[in-house]
Amino acid sequence: MDNPQSSNQTPGWERQTLEKLAFASLQEQRARRRWGIFFKFLGFAYLAFILVAVVDWGTDVEQQQRHTALINLNGVIQAKGEANGEKLVAALNSAFEAEHAVGVILRINSPGGSPVQAGIVYDEIRRLRGKYPDKPLYAVVEDICASGGYYVAAAADKIYVDKASIVGSIGVLMDGFGFTGTMDKLGVERRLLTAGDSKGFLDPFSPQASQHKEHAQLLLNDIHQQFIDVVKTGRGDRLKDAPDTFSGLMWTGRQSIERGLADDFGNVDSVARDVIQADKVLDYSVTDNIAERFAKRLGASTFSSFWNAFIESTGDMRLR
Repeated sequence: MDNPQSSNQTPGWERQTLEKLAFASLQEQRARRRWGIFFKFLGFAYLAFILVAVVDWGTDVEQQQRHTALINLNGVIQAKGEANGEKLVAALNSAFEAEHAVGVILRINSPGGSPVQAGIVYDEIRRLRGKYPDKPLYAVVEDICASGGYYVAAAADKIYVDKASIVGSIGVLMDGFGFTGTMDKLGVERRLLTAGDSKGFLDPFSPQASQHKEHAQLLLNDIHQQFIDVVKTGRGDRLKDAPDTFSGLMWTGRQSIERGLADDFGNVDSVARDVIQADKVLDYSVTDNIAERFAKRLGASTFSSFWNAFIESTGDMRLR
């Protein structure tokens, strides 16, 4: 008797099955090849992005044309921050040395910071203005130019503001915390050993000594007077005689012009176009490249950042 199942099969079915298997294998190979090409392309695109981000391909060509040099001062002025003396001084030197840069704009958005870092930048601006007398430097204030930010701005030939900018805060502060009451409630005893009567100066876990407070005030007064001298030197006869100018108060851009703390209204584009008369603006700011930013993040730890911030908060002196 014939097998019914065998009689129902189409002649050549073995060949058809093999063809299907071969076709499926071929399709799978093609799919793998396509994915391989895709991931290779993705890798090349990533490398190209890194190269474009790290290398400024067009800067050399553009620097051969007449232009305005721009330097950004953003954020808190501090040694380990983006706005530090080293980076700003490097940018300033590049801008002043550039043959086809006919003027420099320092765009400021800063609430202040380290008096030392601000002083480094101020001194360098004064030096470069003397070395390149035909190349002006103008400070352009956007949102805020307070304390250390204004310390730097005072070195400029002129200061331009928006009518709503915040300007001023010519003063110095030293802030911190005292934990003695909390420690008493918790029953914690402070054991501090020093060699030197004032080595525990402003220790936050010890009662504040009157002689330490008086000495701290002497420090603040000295740095405040340095700040005042810098502003008076930079602004000269433009500065109006007002009793509260150096009190630490802040004013709007409009009020700062009335007081002689600023010269006129303007922004980066208007100053480049109307004052320097070089519409093309090239950024000379020094910033970390991708590799440096990645290395910094890789090397930072949450605990150390928290501890450093805690230590600094107990005795941080800054222009504000």
